Amino acid sequence: MEKFAFYIGVDVSKNTLDVHCSEVNKHITIPNSSEGFRMFHSFCRENGIDLKITFVALEYTGGYEYRFIQHLHEKQIAFARIPGIAIKHSLGISRGKSDKVDAKRIATYAEEKHKQLSIEKPVDKAIIELKALLAFRKRLVRENAGYKSSIKERKHMYGLSNKDFMISILLKKEAHNTKLIEKIEQQITMLLTMNPAVNHSFKLLTSIKGIGKVNAWMTIAYTENFTSFPNARSYAVYVGVIPFDHSSGTSIRGRKRVSHLANKELKQELAQAARSAIEWDTEMRLYAERKLKNKQYGIVVNNVKFKLILRMFAVIKRGEKYVDKLANVA
Repeated sequence: MEKFAFYIGVDVSKNTLDVHCSEVNKHITIPNSSEGFRMFHSFCRENGIDLKITFVALEYTGGYEYRFIQHLHEKQIAFARIPGIAIKHSLGISRGKSDKVDAKRIATYAEEKHKQLSIEKPVDKAIIELKALLAFRKRLVRENAGYKSSIKERKHMYGLSNKDFMISILLKKEAHNTKLIEKIEQQITMLLTMNPAVNHSFKLLTSIKGIGKVNAWMTIAYTENFTSFPNARSYAVYVGVIPFDHSSGTSIRGRKRVSHLANKELKQELAQAARSAIEWDTEMRLYAERKLKNKQYGIVVNNVKFKLILRMFAVIKRGEKYVDKLANVA
């Protein structure tokens, strides 16, 4: 990325934006609203910050920054979102934490790492809505898991039936949530139908054996319809399926291991897809059987996850559904 004259770091929260410019060493806290955005422009004018040659870096929050980045795009101001973990691990030893300090650290990160950053485009509104629906669905699914656990525990401890007062209430709440989950999934389907590009990606992804509707929805949402990751490997690192070396000098010779710095939710969903692919996809089954001769099952499942990610990015790049060449092999 080209070098800019000014670098602004923005620490994003639900109600406020903390803004810091490295070059003028100035800070301001503004509302995360249209009024706040006007204050942002006033702050820049008062401090001689030319937004035409300014780069704005924001911490990625997964939601609270969307209104501001839409505004930045509308005003043709260059910006990029940066994962908080990347900022935290890039600045070495740091003491203390506040929104003001975080904004300054983000600005410093952008100035030092500008060559590695790419100017972003605004996120499609369909992707924003898809993420919101999936988050709501996840909450209801987790609630149901809790209800089921409570029902099972109560039956086991006290030998009660479904007619028990507490169990009957839990069953009703579970049934109600199940209906709400169905409605949410119908809404997601409707959302995809109204957005041809997103719907096309969904059809391509679900042509891969093992990739069901939930995995496809989540992959589209977190890759922002395959625009926020340059390739399959970078997404695989984000999900946490790429092993890294663990060695140093002559004393440490550990085996390769995946990093704990990953999106655990995506990784968990992908694990289910991998097990399904091993069962129903001939090529994956043969691959897994060959690998299991020398590797543990968990490592093989992780390898299959990576192959599924490669397939997902491949079908999107080609724009064609996946063809199982070994479908008729016994």
